[in-house]
Amino acid sequence: MAKLTKKQKEAHSKIDKNKLYSVEEASALVKEITNTKFDASVELAVRLGVDPRKANQMVRGVVTLPHGPGKDVKVLALVTPDKEAEAKEAGADFVGLDEYLDKIKNGWTDVDVIITMPSVMGKLGPLGRVLGPRGLMPNPKTGTVTMDVAKAVAEVKAGKIDFKVDKTGIVHAAIGKVSFSADKIADNANELLDTLVKLKPTAAKGVYVKTIYMSSTMSPSVALDPKAV
Repeated sequence: MAKLTKKQKEAHSKIDKNKLYSVEEASALVKEITNTKFDASVELAVRLGVDPRKANQMVRGVVTLPHGPGKDVKVLALVTPDKEAEAKEAGADFVGLDEYLDKIKNGWTDVDVIITMPSVMGKLGPLGRVLGPRGLMPNPKTGTVTMDVAKAVAEVKAGKIDFKVDKTGIVHAAIGKVSFSADKIADNANELLDTLVKLKPTAAKGVYVKTIYMSSTMSPSVALDPKAV
């Protein structure tokens, strides 16, 4: 294992490895142990007792974080000309169709979320190999393929994030920045955890929320008490 720097050692020493923290305690602790010069993201990693290979145990959804994710989310609206004005008005950063499809084809993916309409989805199929691995493919389940483009853009700009369990059964989500107050980090974390609990698949057996870890971009992880969820 790589040698820890003095700051990393100090951060590790502040975490009691035998303790499971509450959301509120963890939110304050992650702020305390983060020593970056930039405004690091705060993330939750939640291990669920599901088998994501089975369709009836797939956990994915959206949640609106009460205090937003703390970053300006860049939105591309791929829409027909009649929808351009409303997408721009709702706050989309990039609006258009064919010119952006060409840019994506050539490898441009400088956006966080793509919102489109059902009639345009056919054109996005061939771009799946570019968009898929980056998690940018629009999906009706997460509200990014819709006729109400303006509403979808406004929601994403207001702090709506989507999440999905990965193949190892873990949901990773950015829930804020270390510059947030501990209360705001805790509010956002609780909102995500409440949403995950509501999405428990009926086919999932045994313990549903197995472990929860909170960390920032450069900090060690803090273990939360899954029973408190």
